[in-house]
Amino acid sequence: MAAKILPVVKLVTKVTVAGGALYVAYDTGLLGGSEQGSEVLSKAKAAVPPAVDEWMKYFGLELPAPPKIEFSPTDAWNSGVQTSISALSVAPTRVCEYTSQGIH
Repeated sequence: MAAKILPVVKLVTKVTVAGGALYVAYDTGLLGGSEQGSEVLSKAKAAVPPAVDEWMKYFGLELPAPPKIEFSPTDAWNSGVQTSISALSVAPTRVCEYTSQGIH
């Protein structure tokens, strides 16, 4: 009997955690516009290091210093999205050009 219930409990747990994560992301504004997402990201950058330090002191552990990153992941993400959208927007024109070049 317990062997039949265990997969159901695992599934319910996974769905609950995923639903909770989605709710928190929506509630904090991560799924909103880019300005709202940037605000939430900056708030998270400010809040996470003190929280991690507090937990490390509580458990008596020490973490090494995080490496310094010289580029902004948000800028890289936005430029990647812009490049992808640009490529998709000109794709029909490029296909027509390549087809006409291939026929001649």
